[in-house]
Amino acid sequence: MKFLSKHRRGAQARTNTDADLNAIRWRILVVLLIAIFMSLIGVSIVNVALPSIQHALDASQSDVQWVLSGYALTFGVVLVAAGRAGDLMGRGGIFLVGVGIFTLSSVAAGFAPDAAWLNAARLAQGIGSGLLNPQGVGIIQQFFRGAERGRAFGYFGTTVGFSVAIGPVLGGFLIELGGLHIGWRLTFLVNVPIGILTIILGLMWLPKPLFKRPPPPASNSPGASKRGLRSLDPVGAALLGLAVLAILFPFVEFRSSPLTWLLLPLGIVLSWLWVQWERRYARLGHSPMVDLNVFATPSFANGTIIMSLYFLGMTSVWVLVALYLQDGNGKTALESGLFGVPAALFAAYAAHWAGRRVSRYGRKVVIGGLLLALLGLALSSAVVLLHEAGYLSIWWLLLTLTFIGLAQGSVISPNQTLTLEDVPLAYAGSSGAIMQTGQRIGTSVGIAIITAAVFASLETFSWPIAVSIGFGTIGLVVLVALGFAFKDERDRKRKHERG
Repeated sequence: MKFLSKHRRGAQARTNTDADLNAIRWRILVVLLIAIFMSLIGVSIVNVALPSIQHALDASQSDVQWVLSGYALTFGVVLVAAGRAGDLMGRGGIFLVGVGIFTLSSVAAGFAPDAAWLNAARLAQGIGSGLLNPQGVGIIQQFFRGAERGRAFGYFGTTVGFSVAIGPVLGGFLIELGGLHIGWRLTFLVNVPIGILTIILGLMWLPKPLFKRPPPPASNSPGASKRGLRSLDPVGAALLGLAVLAILFPFVEFRSSPLTWLLLPLGIVLSWLWVQWERRYARLGHSPMVDLNVFATPSFANGTIIMSLYFLGMTSVWVLVALYLQDGNGKTALESGLFGVPAALFAAYAAHWAGRRVSRYGRKVVIGGLLLALLGLALSSAVVLLHEAGYLSIWWLLLTLTFIGLAQGSVISPNQTLTLEDVPLAYAGSSGAIMQTGQRIGTSVGIAIITAAVFASLETFSWPIAVSIGFGTIGLVVLVALGFAFKDERDRKRKHERG
């Protein structure tokens, strides 16, 4: 009887411990999602506020371009180094530092007296977002396993969809509320209470200690007794940061000077040097910024390519829709934003649905999402052409773009889950950041190339035909991504057959 009583008490203690761990996991996820919501709202609101910013600050077209480009550049440059720093020094601490920088820079942007001050604040915002984003992916990898990880990434995708939906509408409302000179400032200052709430909850709920000392190199290495800076691989971080900057810069600043394209070959050379350095660093027994062996994992390599291609194509859809509706149909910025609301809400639902089922259906969920993207592109193109012919109202785009939303929810979060499932936990942050860097490069390259193709088409064709050409180009990119999705499905079957 004593043994049974002791056994029951032990089982009860384990049950209580599991319940406590489960509560901690979901509280941590809440903190992450609040921060992701803040950073995404900060992006989508700015798109609506650009005309007001230009008028209120008497900013040039180049200044306005840098409101977007500066954020994208610093965000992409720090991602991988920030992910590795979180892996080594504590993801919770780096996450809160990122939130703090993003919040303070939002204050600076909201009170900016001129365009130069605003762009400096946007550069800082990009750094803050680049610090916090990879920690979110790494923390989900750390605290969630199996089906729960899929659910967590599903909630992550739901937050993304809701943020994208509410951002333009909230931005339009704040600009209407505050007027020409105050409204655009409110679009930045709205981040401040969200950031403060995130920091408070993070200090309460994130595991302690928030920071830890980086581990030493392997004991058999020449520098086994050295800790700290060497563990962070500063040379590798600098090489990769410069490589990403050299690759991204021509695509975000291609209108300023043709000479910026000379940075592309430099970026390729720097990428090669980074790979050689990482291999040498590992041979010396140190911990490299990125374990290059992770690219030998088919699920990671295929998933990263799929994600990069998806962002290269599909991010441009909303740019083309906004341009077509405003320049080709005379809609206001707020009306243009409303066209994306149903799609974003469907994206949120699809991400939640797919997150609960990705562990069961695997890559088939992503394949289905890519097929939905192709369907949405074809139907949206048809609506644009039929509207031009006088057969349909342009508001039918509300319906066809929902397929794009369903695709977003079915591709992004499930692909994150599948891509990172075989990645060692020690490299969760940096590997997730590599995938996010592919997204950033894909987004910048895609927007530059596809919008350039559309504007070139406008010299010969009308808006509907030019937009259809853009949609067709995006469709070709999605088809390539679909090919890699089928390849990954085949690789998984072969792995399962080998046992």
